[in-house]
Amino acid sequence: MTITGKESRHLGVWIDRTAADVYAYASDPANLPAWAHGLGKSIERVGDQWVADSSPLGRVVVAVVPRNELGVLDHDVTLPSGETVHNPVRVLADGAASEVVFTLRRQPGTSDADFERDAATVTADLARLKELLESA
Repeated sequence: MTITGKESRHLGVWIDRTAADVYAYASDPANLPAWAHGLGKSIERVGDQWVADSSPLGRVVVAVVPRNELGVLDHDVTLPSGETVHNPVRVLADGAASEVVFTLRRQPGTSDADFERDAATVTADLARLKELLESA
């Protein structure tokens, strides 16, 4: 079934580490600046929120789902405009390795060029996550 105006792209990376190892690292918001440059180069806990100040989007609030046994790393990013973007992310086990899959959803009004740029940013972020975890 196609829903007019909706588009998603599933971007993934295989990591030669167990899903438990990948999830333990990636589920800690304090680690985001090391691998998720799309959210910025720094993040801090302000009260009960995680705030990224050096994001290319400006000051954003990142809300990550509670830790769970399912490998779900979904997070909401609230932009300076007040708009919230939901980002579904999964860590999938495959023996001693794992796959991380990020579902990039095209937001209303996003141009083709911006959607491609977003996809390239997420792909680079996932490559950094792989590099960090495989070299540890």
